[in-house]
Amino acid sequence: MQTVLLPVHEELYALPVRWVREVLAAPRITPLPTAPPEVLGLFNLRGEIVPLFDTAALLGIGTTDAVAFTVVLLGPQGSAALTTTAFPHRAVLDVPTGRSEHHGTAGTFRIGERVAVLIEPSALLAPDRRLPAGSA
Repeated sequence: MQTVLLPVHEELYALPVRWVREVLAAPRITPLPTAPPEVLGLFNLRGEIVPLFDTAALLGIGTTDAVAFTVVLLGPQGSAALTTTAFPHRAVLDVPTGRSEHHGTAGTFRIGERVAVLIEPSALLAPDRRLPAGSA
């Protein structure tokens, strides 16, 4: 499977290429004061307003202090962007080596000496996943 690897702190997350629209250097972000913590804000991409999500917060592994790059994807609700802490690059994933405990992911894969966790964007960015239990 063709993927784009998103470095988030010391970990690697893989995003299937079919979801990726483009990679950008950290855009100028307009914060949204009442947004949930995983939404860093909005940015203008050639006239389109795109929400920027903190990948670490969505995965439950902390927060991203400094956004190095963003990966714009065609999400389940339209364009959205995920943060990375270093330059994303392409990689091919073969057979899964294990399961992942993170919500919105679909397993782990070996890439050389490292392990990448495959992101399932439709689950990671689903609007109902951020609702408190029993409020749907």
